[in-house]
Amino acid sequence: MSIRHSLLALLSEGPKYGFQLRQEFEVSTGDVWPLNVGQVYTTLDRLERDGLAESDDLDTDERQRNFRITRAGEEELSRWLRTPPDLTQPPRDELVIKVLVAFRLPEVDVFEVIQVHRRYLVQLMQQWTRLKEDESHFDLAFALAVDAELFRLDSVVRWLDAADGRLRRFHLEAAEDRTVAPPRIRRRIGAHR
Repeated sequence: MSIRHSLLALLSEGPKYGFQLRQEFEVSTGDVWPLNVGQVYTTLDRLERDGLAESDDLDTDERQRNFRITRAGEEELSRWLRTPPDLTQPPRDELVIKVLVAFRLPEVDVFEVIQVHRRYLVQLMQQWTRLKEDESHFDLAFALAVDAELFRLDSVVRWLDAADGRLRRFHLEAAEDRTVAPPRIRRRIGAHR
């Protein structure tokens, strides 16, 4: 998440103080992502240094300064909003790494690892769904943030299901041909390092 660009977006509505930006950021994200006030002031200092925001008086304590977006800040915000994130490389997802490591370790039941995480994710999705049912009619930003989290969690559960199926097929094939299975495992692992 880009705090820098989120603060620029809030400043595009008009001048604001740092504490006000923190509060409005949290409200605009449905209070799902709390923001440390120190992070706000650090980000504002960087925005000001980079010419993307300016304040009334640099000699005044930053907590009392009123910040506003500059023309360069508006252009930066516009570029950011219209530029898709770079998703060409998969992120280093801890869950994917756990499954891959569990697959390599003969003393670990990779299917148990998958099941433990699947169960946890389903419980988490149920919690988010209950929160959404309780709060979403009051707060559209919160409902949208929860929807995003539910879709993300659902995709992780679907990946676990796909991994489970692929690993089971692999083990069935290996059981049918015990003489070929160990080299195939080593070759596949070595090829993807």
